[in-house]
Order: sequence, then structure tokens, then C-alpha cells
Amino acid sequence: MDIGATTEKDRALPVHEIDWVLERLEWMRERRIWPNGPRYLWTDAFGVVLLLSLHRETGEERWLAEAERVVAEVERVLGRERGIRIGEAADRDGQYFHYLAMWLFALHRLGEEDPRYRERAVELVEEIHPAFVIPGRGVLWKMREDLSGPYSGYGFGALDPFHGLVVYRLLDSHALAHEIGEMEELVGETFKSLHLDQDLGLGMMLWMTHFFPAERWAVLQRVRSLNQLERMWIDPPGYVCRHPRMRDTRFAFTNYGVSIGLQSVGEWPARVRTIHDLFVTYRSGDEYDEAAITWVMACCARLPGLLLRTDRGASPSRA
Repeated sequence: MDIGATTEKDRALPVHEIDWVLERLEWMRERRIWPNGPRYLWTDAFGVVLLLSLHRETGEERWLAEAERVVAEVERVLGRERGIRIGEAADRDGQYFHYLAMWLFALHRLGEEDPRYRERAVELVEEIHPAFVIPGRGVLWKMREDLSGPYSGYGFGALDPFHGLVVYRLLDSHALAHEIGEMEELVGETFKSLHLDQDLGLGMMLWMTHFFPAERWAVLQRVRSLNQLERMWIDPPGYVCRHPRMRDTRFAFTNYGVSIGLQSVGEWPARVRTIHDLFVTYRSGDEYDEAAITWVMACCARLPGLLLRTDRGASPSRA
């Protein structure tokens, strides 16, 4: 079944739950979970976009100021001479390309308010790209903290060329033309053979495809991702399992990532609501129950806002 054939007129509108998000943000702040908790680059990237979405929706300047405070804290705590560390905790050393790419997207959105942040994002690409990208081979998944070499035990990231391509082009297609060209080559070489089978990766791929939906890689990967998610949908109770061979394994934050991906391409609105209803009360009994990543992703799923395409700053790809 080709479940990627939804027509434009049938596409679902994104979820829009500002009151729920405001309540959850206050709850997180009271417990020093986020934005006043330990720094973690992935969560902070989504959180900055969330704050900017609230600024756009409410017109209140406090959300823009809060987003800028988070960026300053990330640079202060996690910033390195080249690049940005994964997280503040001792076991979150090194640098992940996909975390950096998500942070670049957050700076891109903040750069729409103040061009200095876009300039910082371009500088960051120039810092990290030569270390992570091996032209013609791939993008290294994880690097040592000083970017002096690959982190032991890690290879190439399957989604990283796609993530880099999308974000670089959103940032500045002229200034980053060389870097974009290397990412386009990698995407062109891998998109036909790439088959994803992990929940968050599938959600993120859907999200990436919606920025340039008519391109060959996006068309193919969107259909494949939706078909794979169909096979991983567990109903009842209504969630996407971690992996086809892990049907009883569910994570809230990864399902929220799937929700964001589905909303970005306008698919499965009823299942999006089911995911939200299930995980608002579901408790895993571990550290994820009050983890920033869980609740920041939940807020973004309920108010995707500026995570979604705005048709500004995009340029076509050759891939």
C-alpha cells in the first residue's frame, strides 16, 4: 500500500496546543528540568525553536529573550573552540553531527529575528563540516570533543548527509555552496538504498523531506518512511515501536519525534492524537519520566510551529 499518496487537500493541519505547552513549560521550570536544567544540545535545539514558536504565536517578547538566553547558555557551557559538546553531564562528551545539525536549525530560526545568529550558524558549519564529512564516503556519526578524530566505536550516520543538506541550504545556499555540494553528492549516492527501521530516525526523515518535498530523495524516503512506520504501529494501545524486532519497546520522546514528522507531511492525524493521548499519562518508571528530552519533545509535538516549513531561505537541490 502506498500511504504516501495523500493529496494536498486531504493533508491534516498541525496540532496547536499553546495552553498545554505553557503549563508544561511552567512545570519543567518549577522542577528545574528545562530551560533551567542541565544543558543537552538536542533538547536545547528543539527547545529554542519551541520558544521562538511561542514568540510567533503570542507576540510576547519574553519568549524571544528566553530563546536567546538558552543559546547563550549553550555556548557558555557546551561551546568549544570548534563545535559544541553533546551535553553537560560527564557521560555526554564528544560531538554528534545530528545534534549539531539540529542546533544549526535552531540558529537558523533565531537568525530570522536577528541575522547575527545566522552568521554564527554559518561559522559553526565551517568549523565542524571538514571534521565530520569525508567526501564520497559519508558523515561521521560522532567525533572527539576537540574534533581531532572519530570517536572510538562509531562509524557513519545514515541520516546525517540528509540532515546536513537540508539545514545548510536553509541557512545560506551561497556561503555554504561547497559544503552543500558535498552533502548533495552523499545524498545522491545513498537515498535509493537507504531503508530506515528505527522510530525517531523515521520521524526525523519525514521532517527533513517536508522542506523540499518534490525532490527525488524526499519523495522516495517519505513513502518508505510512512510504509515502515505502518509496520511498526502497535494498536492497541497506539504507539510506534522502537524497531520492528522490538515491538514491545516504546519511548515517549521518540514517538513525539514521529508525531512531528507526521505533522510535517500532513499524515495520520488520528494516530498523532493517539500518540499524544497515550504518552501524556504513560510512565516508563525510569529517568525518562521527568527528563527534559521527553517533555520538550512533547511540547514541540503539540506546537510544532517553527519546526515546520515556512518557505523562506530554501534553494533547490540537485540530488
